[in-house]
Amino acid sequence: MRVAISACLLGVPVRYDGGSKPVSEVMELAGKVDVTRVCPETASGLPVPRPPAEQLGGRVLLADGRDVTAEFDLGARRCLDAVRRSPVRLAVLKAKSPSCGVGLIYDGTYSGRLVPGQGVFARRLEEEGICVVTEDTVKSCKPSVEHPVAIVLGSGLGHLGSLVRPVRRIDYRDIEGFPQDARPVAGHSFEATVGSIDGVPVVVYPGRIHLYQGYSAAEVTALVRHAHHLGCRDVVFACATGAVPGQAHTGLGILTDQINLTGRNPLAEWEGLRDVESPFVDMNDAYSPYLRTIARGVADDLGIAVEEGVYAGVLGPCFETPAEVAALSTLGVSYVGMSTVCEVVMARALGMNVLGLTLAANESGAPAVSHETVLAEAEKHAEDFEALVRGVLRLL
Repeated sequence: MRVAISACLLGVPVRYDGGSKPVSEVMELAGKVDVTRVCPETASGLPVPRPPAEQLGGRVLLADGRDVTAEFDLGARRCLDAVRRSPVRLAVLKAKSPSCGVGLIYDGTYSGRLVPGQGVFARRLEEEGICVVTEDTVKSCKPSVEHPVAIVLGSGLGHLGSLVRPVRRIDYRDIEGFPQDARPVAGHSFEATVGSIDGVPVVVYPGRIHLYQGYSAAEVTALVRHAHHLGCRDVVFACATGAVPGQAHTGLGILTDQINLTGRNPLAEWEGLRDVESPFVDMNDAYSPYLRTIARGVADDLGIAVEEGVYAGVLGPCFETPAEVAALSTLGVSYVGMSTVCEVVMARALGMNVLGLTLAANESGAPAVSHETVLAEAEKHAEDFEALVRGVLRLL
């Protein structure tokens, strides 16, 4: 996987003051991927050191008042040409700068105040369809003993738990909010494992409960709240689904967005909502673009066939009728299942970074589908699924 990274984040002295801003998490990522180093300012011929620059009214001005908009545009074009010469999917850029800022930039008053906006180079990369993040995202997603990665597994996917080098195990009945009378369906287990996979700290939950079993949305998201309580900032949700004909094929998939068709929302039932500042959770990029891009890059590097698409969560437990499948296709849905959507809502409410992976075990609406055939199909893809998850953990 090749990643474009701001040179200053790698310790190269190219900043306006002649220094750099090395970030250990970014440098660690750089040691695991192929890197295209970028610095639009120096690529444009601007000297080092130089007066600081900020955007104001669509222009880029140095602190001494000189207009360097043309120079910043030239540097952005030259760096974009370098990125185009290699298959870059991801760019990690210096936050807040007039060239590389993502989402927030300095406002042109040199007061340190931030306003919504994009850097000149960051905007060009996004127009190319490249995922652009700052060092803050890389740091936020970095696992540690204090912040392990939570992995919630669905039907037939629980075997990933066998890869964990355990430190301790937690019976689901000891998890606050999890129903004491719950019994796992086939392909699920109700004992979480805290430990590591390939040296990466994880908490693996090898099973879940579902709305169709009669549990509330608050109950089915108890594992998410537990993971957050343990310090998890990243959560991987894996689920078995049906592939909507014409939108996706059977096999592994990366979830890009979701449609909640269950008629339930865990936030409407969660007592903890009373303690948060606002109940209105932003669901844009609910599935982290950074984590999705990492997963895509891992799959490509390993030669694992993976598609991407929108997930629709339904109440279940019936499989879909032909008319429902046609409606889902019209809605642009690629995958349909009976879990995950409420969990993602809860994870986003708690500020967690979400990666959604699916095994499309059958064609949605096809005859002769059963829970047993889903489990059998999951077994066929077990090796690729494990390799994909391990690859993502390694890059994080």
